[in-house]
Amino acid sequence: MADYIGAIDQGTTSTRFIIFDRSGRIVAQAQKEHEQIYPQPGWVEHDPQEIWFRTQQVIGEAMQQAAIRPADLAAVGITNQRETTIVWDRKSGQAICNALVWQDTRVAGEVERLSREGGGDRFRARTGLPLATYFSALKLQWILDNIPDAHARAGNGDLLFGTVDSFLVWHLTGGSNAGIHITDVTNASRTQLMNLQRLAWDAELLQTFNIPASVLPTICSSSEVYGSAKPELIAGVPIGGILGDQQAALVGQACFTPGEAKNTYGTGCFLLMNTGQRLVQSKCGLITTVGYKFGQEELVYAIEGSVAITGALVQWVRDNFGLIRNSADIEALARTVDDNGGVYIVPAFSGLFAPYWKSSARGVITGLTRYANKAHFARAILEATAFQTREVVEAMENDSGIPIQLLRADGGMVENDLLMQFQADILNREVVRPRVKETTALGAAYAAGLATGFFKNTEELRSQWVVDRTWRPQMPDGPRNEKYRLWKKAVERSFDWLD
Repeated sequence: MADYIGAIDQGTTSTRFIIFDRSGRIVAQAQKEHEQIYPQPGWVEHDPQEIWFRTQQVIGEAMQQAAIRPADLAAVGITNQRETTIVWDRKSGQAICNALVWQDTRVAGEVERLSREGGGDRFRARTGLPLATYFSALKLQWILDNIPDAHARAGNGDLLFGTVDSFLVWHLTGGSNAGIHITDVTNASRTQLMNLQRLAWDAELLQTFNIPASVLPTICSSSEVYGSAKPELIAGVPIGGILGDQQAALVGQACFTPGEAKNTYGTGCFLLMNTGQRLVQSKCGLITTVGYKFGQEELVYAIEGSVAITGALVQWVRDNFGLIRNSADIEALARTVDDNGGVYIVPAFSGLFAPYWKSSARGVITGLTRYANKAHFARAILEATAFQTREVVEAMENDSGIPIQLLRADGGMVENDLLMQFQADILNREVVRPRVKETTALGAAYAAGLATGFFKNTEELRSQWVVDRTWRPQMPDGPRNEKYRLWKKAVERSFDWLD
C-alpha cells in the first residue's frame, strides 16, 4: 500500500514538489525558482518550457531525497498560479510565446474599451469577475491576435490553451502522445470564460473575446483521477487533484464550513471565504469564485479579495534597489525602528485589485521627510501588506454579513513575526498560523488523496489542522485608527495615475 501523497506547487516565482504522509507531515520537498521576464513596463512573462523543466527537476530531487519509488505514492495533486495564460502547439508541445503572467497589464487598453461599451461589471453576473487585466480571457485574446498565424492555427485545432495546471497535466500524461487537455473548476472560474452557475464554457463570452472553443480544456472537478503520469520518476502514479493555488490553501486550511476564511501571504495576498452552495455576488469590490468541487459532491463557492503585490514588494526592493540581500532580512531591518516614520507605500504596480479594481492606479510612496531612512521603508513595506488585508477583510464582512473572528494565515510571509503582529494590531483580531505552513501544496495533496481513498473525508482532514502560533492585537484604538486613516489617504494618491 502506498504511504505517501505528492503535490506539485507551481507558483509565480518557483516550483516545488512536496511529499506528505497520512498525517499531513512533510516527508520531502524540493524547490526551484524560474526566471521573471519583464519585456517592457507592465509586461510580466514566464517561459513555459522552463516551468515544465523545473517541475521535472523538483519531482526528481524530492523523490531521491526520501528514497521514494513511484509505487510509494498514492497520487499526485497539482496546485498552480492562477490566470497565467499559456498557448502551445498540440503536436510539438512547445508554447507559441512566453506565458502571460497574472500580473501582466498589457491588455489594459482592451479593459478600458470593453468597460466603456458595457461597464466594468458587464460579465460579473455570469463569471463573478469584474473586467480587469488580471484574468485569462483577455490575455488569451492578446496572444491569438498578436502572435503570427495564431488565430488561424487555433481555429484549425492546432493550438491548445490552458492555465499552468492544464499545461502541466498535458505534459505529465503524455504530451503530444495522447496527453490529457483538462482543467478544474477553480482554475476555469478564473478565466472569465466559464459560467459560474453552469460550470461550463460560455458561448457568448467566447464570441465576445473572439476565442475558438477548440483551444479550451475540458472542465473537471478538483478531485478525481484524471489519468496516470508518464515520466519515469512517477510513472503510473495517478494524477488525482487540481486546485488553483488560493483554493488549494482554502482546502489545506480545512475551511470546509461556510464562513471560514484564510489569507495567503505570498507574491500577492489572497483572502478567501467559504460560502458553501451560496453564490454571493459582491457589492464591495470582491470577486465570486469556485472554492472547490470534490468529485461528484456539490460544488462549494467562495468570495475572494485579491491583492496583487505584497511579498513581491519585498522582492522588488531586494532585486531592484539592493535594500536587503535576502527577502527574510526585511524583518530585522524593520525592527531597528519603532514605526514607519510617516512613510506609506502603496504598491499598485499592476493597478489596484480588490476592493478598488483600478487598473489606472500606480505605486506611490508618501509621507517622505528627511527623517525617513531605509528602516522606515522596510517597515512601510511590511505594513502595506497588513493594510491591504484589512481593506479586504472589511469588504468581505460587508459582502457576506459574517464577521471574521480570527484570520487563518499561511504563505511565505507568515514566518515574519513583525508583520503578523502588525496584522493582528491593525485588524484588531487574532491571527493564527497552522502547524503545517505549506497549506497550498497540502490542499492539492488532500484533493488527490480524497480522489484515491488515501484520505477518507473532510472530517479526517479537519482533524489534522493544528494551530502553531496565535498573534493577539496589542495596539490601542487611537494609533490603529490614525495609521489606517493615513493609509487610505495614501491609496487615494495612487488613483488615476495613468490617463
